[in-house]
Amino acid sequence: MSEEIARIHQPAAEISEEGLKRVEELIEREEGVQNRFRGRLGDFITAVAVLMSLFHLYAAYQIVRTEVLRAIHVAFVLFLCFLIFPTSRRFRHRVMAWDWALAALGIAIAVYLLANGDDFFDRSILPNSWDVVFGVALIVLVLEAMRRATGWVMPVITLCFLLYAIFGPTLPAPWTHKGYEIPRLIGHMYMTLEGIYGVAVDVSSSLIILFTVYGAFLQYSGAGKFYIDFSFSAMGGKPTGAGRTVVLASFLLGGPSGSGVATTVTLGSVAYPMLAKVGYGKDAAGGLLAAGGLGAIISPPVLGAAAFLIAEFLKISYLDVILMATIPTCLYYLALFAMVEIDVRKFGMQDVIFERVESAWNLSKKYWFHFLSLVSIVVFMLWGFSPVMAVFWATLVSAVTSFLRPDTALIPYQVFRRKIPVGRGLWDSGLVKALAGGSLGVLNVAATCAGAGIIVGTVTLTGLGLKFSSIVLDYAGGSLLLTAIYTSLIVWIVGLAVPVTASYIICAVIAAPAMIKLGVPDFAAHMFIFYYAVLSEVSPPTALSPFAAAAITGGDPYKTTLQCWKYTTPAFLVPFMFVLDPSGTGLLLTGSFKTLAGADWGSIALVTFTAAVGIVALAGGLQGWLFKRTSLAQRIMLVVAGFLLVYPKALFDAVGFALVVLVLVMQWLPRASTRTS
Repeated sequence: MSEEIARIHQPAAEISEEGLKRVEELIEREEGVQNRFRGRLGDFITAVAVLMSLFHLYAAYQIVRTEVLRAIHVAFVLFLCFLIFPTSRRFRHRVMAWDWALAALGIAIAVYLLANGDDFFDRSILPNSWDVVFGVALIVLVLEAMRRATGWVMPVITLCFLLYAIFGPTLPAPWTHKGYEIPRLIGHMYMTLEGIYGVAVDVSSSLIILFTVYGAFLQYSGAGKFYIDFSFSAMGGKPTGAGRTVVLASFLLGGPSGSGVATTVTLGSVAYPMLAKVGYGKDAAGGLLAAGGLGAIISPPVLGAAAFLIAEFLKISYLDVILMATIPTCLYYLALFAMVEIDVRKFGMQDVIFERVESAWNLSKKYWFHFLSLVSIVVFMLWGFSPVMAVFWATLVSAVTSFLRPDTALIPYQVFRRKIPVGRGLWDSGLVKALAGGSLGVLNVAATCAGAGIIVGTVTLTGLGLKFSSIVLDYAGGSLLLTAIYTSLIVWIVGLAVPVTASYIICAVIAAPAMIKLGVPDFAAHMFIFYYAVLSEVSPPTALSPFAAAAITGGDPYKTTLQCWKYTTPAFLVPFMFVLDPSGTGLLLTGSFKTLAGADWGSIALVTFTAAVGIVALAGGLQGWLFKRTSLAQRIMLVVAGFLLVYPKALFDAVGFALVVLVLVMQWLPRASTRTS
């Protein structure tokens, strides 16, 4: 094979300015069109964002009443949303008078709630006129903040749920209900902890923002750059090195970040030149980058924002959610590794020798403390800390350890040596940027959570969840397999229009009850919905990770999306194992640390091994290649074996293993006969 030299961290010549501009546009589709301010206005917004992060860090350490924390959190979110996100592109990079008015109104609504004290919540059934005025204003502000931050789809869906609550008596059976007047609806949405200030905002205010602050601390302390450098140094030099680097780096980057698009863009701008040099086409390279980035949403310790909601909905520890995600995450990356190994054989890829700046060992000796970010949160929770306190102390550890080296310090050493003014040095430091970035990074998710609270409030008020689950069960005829298929399709369709967090919330309250009624454990049903909500990230028109990867590689967005589907499909059949048979919950490690000690480890090992073999079989069938090119019959056998092995029944497993062994024999026999000759 021919060898080429690839220099890392030099992607500029490979990626066009148009591609980078397209990436920025795609990020704005997910995070909203944002204003960029400098001068006094920029300093003011930064100061508010820093204050927001400091308040939530304080609330993590000290006790703050639930309603106070949620109301102040929503007020901060609304205030910053109306300054950061313009009404439209036409008004970009300037704050209009109505933006200031809406921002001030968001503060006034919270002040009114807090000023009324406990009496405010006591009169939720019979709100007075001012309660209704401020409640209507809050709903309108939340809808507008969502529109600015995420687009039109989520506000329209939320509005439809509100209309359903109001016009229930006019709807046909079985959707009909008694209906609710505006004051009663406002009382439920604004004056209780069941609507806007409900579970979703609780998670946003107590967990999600702390994790975004934590991720910002890692970013500004250089952890992301270290993970990429380490992956390049550890995996470079072999034909599979390029693909393996993407898989390893996406895990290291994505685990602490929890963002699919951010991981795809960060890694893609550096790794694409390397993938191109070893022989990946533009679409295949983009598909692999997007698949790697997508793993960030399902990878511990952070996962996506929806994972925190799972813990809250089920009233379990977030550590249990991390536990449940461990084996599925390993299986997901096993699927990517299998695809990468097959790519090398299928496309005859060439060696690439990287001109490394330093070896992986030397990098580890210098920046070993960055590995703490991958384990510190879990370690703190194992010591008995709550998730909130665990991420608080992990953030503090990240901040303190950053000062072990001058190039990673969140406050430049020159500040302490008085070589630069203390005030300006602190204001321009990574510490301030991390605090501000943590708050600004949570705005679109927090706005979505506030809107999702309206949806959840409507479902609980009208009983829509029970109606919907009954309809699904009727269509499925009581079949668990059909119910699971229908549920996955519902989650996927909802996910085509809304982000992962919103998709999970909507389907958790309307679709999960159907599977739970058929005997599926609640934790397995919610994890099933979570994984299929994530699947929406690779489906147009919300396939932001593949579209961002295509913008970097210059490939076709839809062909890149199909390639991403190819890489991720084997892993996304695994969730069916959670729900179709009790043994399948072994992949979720029984869902709790409390029951783990008495778990049947033999059964867990068997179902994990079965899933792994099924994933590899599907990878070979989808690629049309195993050790060598497969015939049509072999390809069909591998695909059938893969589907059978992800259905946890003894007979299906036996047939699936037999088909895999038969294909292996057919692949190896010609080799043996050739060597004999």
